[in-house]
Amino acid sequence: MTKRKFFFAATLLAGGISLVNAQLPDVGTAVSPSSKEQEALAALKGKVTGAIVWSTSRVAGKHDLWIMNADGTNQRPLTKGGNVDWFPRFSASGSQVVFTRSKVGWVSEMDAEFNDKWDIYTVNTDGTNEKRAAEDATWATWRPDEKTIVFARRGKVYTKDLDTKKETLIFDAEPTFIKKGVIAQEPNMSPDGKCLALTLRGTMRQTGIWNFEKKEWYKTGGGCQIDWFPSGKRVFRMNEGQGNGGTEILAFDVDENGKPVEKIEGLSINKKWRFMDLPGRRSHEYFPKIDQSGQWLVWCATQVGHEHDLADYEVYIWDINTDKEKGPVRITFHTGNDRWPDIHIGNVENSSGAPQ
Repeated sequence: MTKRKFFFAATLLAGGISLVNAQLPDVGTAVSPSSKEQEALAALKGKVTGAIVWSTSRVAGKHDLWIMNADGTNQRPLTKGGNVDWFPRFSASGSQVVFTRSKVGWVSEMDAEFNDKWDIYTVNTDGTNEKRAAEDATWATWRPDEKTIVFARRGKVYTKDLDTKKETLIFDAEPTFIKKGVIAQEPNMSPDGKCLALTLRGTMRQTGIWNFEKKEWYKTGGGCQIDWFPSGKRVFRMNEGQGNGGTEILAFDVDENGKPVEKIEGLSINKKWRFMDLPGRRSHEYFPKIDQSGQWLVWCATQVGHEHDLADYEVYIWDINTDKEKGPVRITFHTGNDRWPDIHIGNVENSSGAPQ
């Protein structure tokens, strides 16, 4: 494995210039799958069509977006440049990707709360028509109409109509919780638009669901990265401090208001909510995402390290109708950092413009 690189940023102070170092991800190298992993990859072919987009450090030591067939084949770059591209999300048709980009060079994901370091961009899945969609913003996702995005600016969550450029504030964490310094991360609106699933950080640390009409907050415990199943009747989130590798993916039912059917909190999690927890050493899971059909889960896992944009995470895919231990298939094999995958089932244009 190549040595870590360091970035030195010059900061002008009253008494002169101070050098502050920040660790960059490893560019890494490709590795070969084991015979068992090769068999699993071969068995996956023909079972899933579509594409996966994700953020990787393998080219520039920062992060670009890459895209591949959903079975792990035909891996190729989607974006490139000197900045950090991450948190890609497919539009409903799979024709576009919205993502977060750093304004200047290397910025750590630990600085996701500082919205002035990031902008939101969109790009077609054939790599064309890249353009900025929102300034000073992070964590963007699409609404079904493919012209509206949802994103965060520190404790505030907005929608933006990309045609009219109109932004609308839909949630403000500080007055909601009557507490300063609350940060909204990864806001995911329910499929019907009635609720908002959120990870809270800053002066609060929990996950939950906000019902717009009732103006009620339904706590879903700790963890992070809470999101919806396509049905809108279930949610999933990351759980920390448990699982084979120190994390696990949970899934649980919610009612028509977005309220969990059962109380989900505390460190002792009921095993029936454990959705995915890989066996073996590579079981530190993060970044779960379910495709629009509700059949396929993609996520990343590592065996060493925790940092989202530094550790050697690899992309996995699983048909949720199959065995939890035997069904998952690892589809990236590279010692660089891979994170935040999203999956879209069905025809998605490749980098040459031809549907796969």
